[in-house]
Amino acid sequence: MDRDIRTTDDVMNLLDDLFAPEADRWTSDGASWWDDFYADRTKPVPFFVAKPDENLVSYAERGLLTPGRALDLGCGPGRNALHLASLGFEVDAVDLSPAAIAWAGERAREAGVDVRFHQGDAFALTRAELAGPYDLVYDSGCFHHLPPHRRVSYLALLDRVLAPGGHFALTCFAAGEGGMGSELPDADFYRDARLHGGLAYEDESLRRIFRDLTEVEVRRMRDEPADSALFGEPFLWTGLFRNDAPAGQAR
Repeated sequence: MDRDIRTTDDVMNLLDDLFAPEADRWTSDGASWWDDFYADRTKPVPFFVAKPDENLVSYAERGLLTPGRALDLGCGPGRNALHLASLGFEVDAVDLSPAAIAWAGERAREAGVDVRFHQGDAFALTRAELAGPYDLVYDSGCFHHLPPHRRVSYLALLDRVLAPGGHFALTCFAAGEGGMGSELPDADFYRDARLHGGLAYEDESLRRIFRDLTEVEVRRMRDEPADSALFGEPFLWTGLFRNDAPAGQAR
């Protein structure tokens, strides 16, 4: 008889297991899927380009961010991590995929910037490996690949590593006209045992999920032309939030 559920982690692992193995894009078991995805670097995937997100560049140019310690969640080939390092940030960057980390490391060496890359599940990495606090937590395309229950893990990670006065920024699939990702209700992902390529969000959904942080800006990402030095796709939301909780006080 299986009666082993007694902690939050036990519940999270149980819910993870409700999804078909081939649907896993968020635990260490999903690393091989991402390795296959990154195997052909010539594929016309928008975010394979070595360009930083236009919103991230904009935040720094407008003085909304100042250099400090940064954590890049789901860094992929490292384009935003490298940009942050070039601005003077001390950067930790995490990705499930060894192939992505290898590619990002090559780019960092070519650019002559220093980034500490970590291969693994951000929820499972130890406090020593991701030793906050971070002045910026940046996520470009990781959050929308999480099943609904893992938002709890995500918020707990932010609560642990985001410095008082620090910023959290993300890009994720946008619901509605011109958006991308699945708009199914949360419960349907468990009935289907898959995530349908990722979850779409409305701006108000993001505001509710991250309501313990102060909104600085939520908007659609600007569409950047092919010859731009920046990455921009209008099927994504961009959001910037600030942690106004006093030091030592849980949000």
